[in-house]
Amino acid sequence: MPKKPIYRVIFHNQGKIYEVYARYARQGDLFGFVEIEQLVFGDKASVVVDPSEENLKSEFKGVTRTYIPMHSVIRIDEVEKERAGKITQVTEDGKIVAPFPIYTKNSELSKK
Repeated sequence: MPKKPIYRVIFHNQGKIYEVYARYARQGDLFGFVEIEQLVFGDKASVVVDPSEENLKSEFKGVTRTYIPMHSVIRIDEVEKERAGKITQVTEDGKIVAPFPIYTKNSELSKK
């Protein structure tokens, strides 16, 4: 029997980078959103407690499905095994990740 795929989804939300693992990641019924379902958290047998993963667990406690705006998604990978999810403030090379700019009719740039 083939193994169920696991997806690593990396996205930004409120100035932080989230890395979560899920059994299902697909374009949702809501236009412009990626649907993430059945979140998977790291190895339960490990004695070491990762505070970042604990923050993720508490933030997504009771969530069966979440919708992430497409412009917030950085990357989605199908992986062989889940690892500990995490929340970080900056990327690995030290750069701050800013959300994709969205210009509206009344924004400063549209007035120029």
